[in-house]
Amino acid sequence: MKAYNGIIGLAIGDTMGVPIEFIERQELQKAPVTEMLSYGTHNMPKGSWSDDTSMTLATIEAISKTGTINIKDIADNFIRWYRKAEFTSTGKVFDIGRTTIQALAKYELNIDKATMCGENTISSNGNGSLMRILPIAYYSYSKKLKDNEIMKIVSATSSITHRHEISIIGCYIYVKYAIEILKGNTILGAYRTIQQLDYSCYSSDNLSKYDRILKDDISNYSIDEIKSTGYIVDTLEAVIWVLLNTDTYNEVILKAINLGIDTDTIGACTGGLAGAYYGIDTIKEEWKKSLLRYDYIIDLCNKFDKAINKPSKGAKK
Repeated sequence: MKAYNGIIGLAIGDTMGVPIEFIERQELQKAPVTEMLSYGTHNMPKGSWSDDTSMTLATIEAISKTGTINIKDIADNFIRWYRKAEFTSTGKVFDIGRTTIQALAKYELNIDKATMCGENTISSNGNGSLMRILPIAYYSYSKKLKDNEIMKIVSATSSITHRHEISIIGCYIYVKYAIEILKGNTILGAYRTIQQLDYSCYSSDNLSKYDRILKDDISNYSIDEIKSTGYIVDTLEAVIWVLLNTDTYNEVILKAINLGIDTDTIGACTGGLAGAYYGIDTIKEEWKKSLLRYDYIIDLCNKFDKAINKPSKGAKK
């Protein structure tokens, strides 16, 4: 297990989507993106990543300190990113979500502890915690955590910015999907596994929002039935739909970002799972060469791997 497979996969998906964020699908269908672009929507140079990758790297760095999950450390790193532009590709913070801003403001002002700062209204179920949750899958897999333990960590990590149960459920589904991939399961096999999980601890009303994923076969939906908005349910549906309807990492990314609208986050979330599955050796070389701070990400992931794979005190080697 090498974390850089998923994290580089995520970063490239994010980077590919940044220049075309908010562009409608109909426009992209007329002229699909096939290469990594520069500038565009956010006027950023080629290879720049957004908040998706920055917050993922901030999470990785926090876990790497002790090899354990400390929610305060993660939240502190989010503040370092937000206020000092650490964990960014160019020293500039851009494209930060409203819900995330509100949550970090509460944390920064010591209004509440980190796990209580996330917004908890029905309108606060954007994909801002889903986009950064992949490190939790690597940690949970490495530590061989049980499902109830994973649920607690996912809930706490998401709740820094997104505390509503719909967001937490989406993050849990994603993490469990990633864990299945890390176990060596196929894309389809991982999907079938998450459909069979026990979700009874979640409210039936909130869980029902994921019926198209968990009770139907999302792969059979047409592209017109797949939305690519910033709503976490739409994002997760798009991610799994793309994975089930592609055969290579490069195909995954192009199909994901050409869905339009929230291209960076859908690219990041899909790219993270695809990178973990296909590996970075399958990623187009030009994309890897163009990704800013590539070596920094690799080094950080290697430190992360070392930290989470270090035996606990008293554990048998």
